[in-house]
Amino acid sequence: QASQEELKAAYRRLCMLYHPDKHRDPELKAQAERLFNLVHQAYEVLSDPQTRAIYDIYGRRGLEMEGWEVVERKRTPAEIREEFERLQREREERRLQQRTNPKGTISVGIDATDLFDRYDEEYEDVPGSSFPQIEINKMHISQSIEAPLTATDTAILSGNLSTQNGNGGGSINLALRRVTSAKGWGELEFGAGDLQGPLFGLKIFRNLTPRCFITTNCALQFSSRGIRPGLTTVLARNLDKNTMGYLQWRWGIQSAMNTSVVRDTKTSHFTVALQLGIPHSFVMVSYQHKFQDEDQTRVKGSVKAGFFGTIVEYGAERKISRHSVLGATVSVGVPQGVSLKIKLNRASQTYFFPVHLTDQLLPSAVFYATVGPLVIYFAMHRLIIKPYLRAQKERELEKQRESAASDVLQKKQEAEAAVRLMQESVRRIIEAEEARMGLIVVNAWYGKFVNDNSRKNEKVKVIDVTVPLQCLVKDSKLILTEASKAGLPGFYDPCVGEEKNLKVLYQFRGVLHQVMSADNEALRIPKQSHRIDADG
Repeated sequence: QASQEELKAAYRRLCMLYHPDKHRDPELKAQAERLFNLVHQAYEVLSDPQTRAIYDIYGRRGLEMEGWEVVERKRTPAEIREEFERLQREREERRLQQRTNPKGTISVGIDATDLFDRYDEEYEDVPGSSFPQIEINKMHISQSIEAPLTATDTAILSGNLSTQNGNGGGSINLALRRVTSAKGWGELEFGAGDLQGPLFGLKIFRNLTPRCFITTNCALQFSSRGIRPGLTTVLARNLDKNTMGYLQWRWGIQSAMNTSVVRDTKTSHFTVALQLGIPHSFVMVSYQHKFQDEDQTRVKGSVKAGFFGTIVEYGAERKISRHSVLGATVSVGVPQGVSLKIKLNRASQTYFFPVHLTDQLLPSAVFYATVGPLVIYFAMHRLIIKPYLRAQKERELEKQRESAASDVLQKKQEAEAAVRLMQESVRRIIEAEEARMGLIVVNAWYGKFVNDNSRKNEKVKVIDVTVPLQCLVKDSKLILTEASKAGLPGFYDPCVGEEKNLKVLYQFRGVLHQVMSADNEALRIPKQSHRIDADG
């Protein structure tokens, strides 16, 4: 928000501080010349409306973007943003051939009914019959990749393999998608499998209005019994900012009509659906609450009732690492029985483990399906996941420090040189402030402070910034904006990748004050709330 006058004033002040002609010592003169050039480069960027808008929005990466030299000079940040996004799209298009979007699912069905539905009277004489038999009764694997052909055309190759109780099969599909306009796209699909014949499909998506779209999917499945056509149409509309309404009509092997309303907000996700069809008709209500914590915890519950019976499901999911989300759902139904479904999402891969516990409604099965995963999760989180994430964070920090070591060393040398160059100016500022009983920085430290007893083994990493802060005092005031203080003259980052604070002990009108400020927090001193009571 600095005005051109404020920029010029700051530029003149730093030029006076770092001007090479003010220093006779050859070493100080060389250091002043280097810092003077950096100040001049910064002023060149900030004094030009176009480059300043680029820097304000995108930082250094915006200034380094190729192509600005051929762009017509713009005046507003909105126009600068538009040009930047255009250049970014062009760069992405040049890398188009190198991109894919792999997605996959692995599902392993487990039959654990022998844990609760035992037939001891029939197997009491069979060796080993005292141990429950848990077996894998079905598996499913699917994978797909996308291959962009042009800016508007994409090829999608997918395949799947399934097996259940010793019988199985697979299929392979190729889809060609073309974006026809900003309002829609079309897709042709070709497929074949060992259990079914060739498949030909056509899918069309179209935005009818800014708040309404339609999707139509036509398919022809060839088999030994003849041609089986199918048609699915979905009409959707934004009912409000967070709510979508859907109407679906499906004609073919399992004809049905379905309507649903989905409301998704920052803290919740609610769905109600009704389907009339052959062979299944049902009504379903589900709710999911999203906790605003670091692990993105979610709890959910749903009720589904229809011709097939009634199913009640409840569960939770939680982020366990940067790219992994673990979830568990308990399903209790009539006549389905009790099942436990465990799901792990790792980036674009999904691992699904449905465990069928019993065909009956047994309280013991519901209890163990609910409590068992919780106990195992908290034990694993405490003994395995948490130590692993802590070690991984330490490795990343160490790697970050090593990669930034040379840059930090350079910044440290520049900061030390700046402090030496500031000494004479700081002496004059202190004399002026003492004469008016103004603002004098007694001590100032910047870096990582450890005040918590639980972290007493961690190393304190701070640097003395008393001189740089005093140099920023003007008219008995010190104002720092919302930005990392590591970029201030005479500062550098003493602990890369870690949380930092600025602690200042200062004197104003002969009274001591003290304040602790977060790295990116704005700071304005003096303030009455910083005053240290004489009794304390």
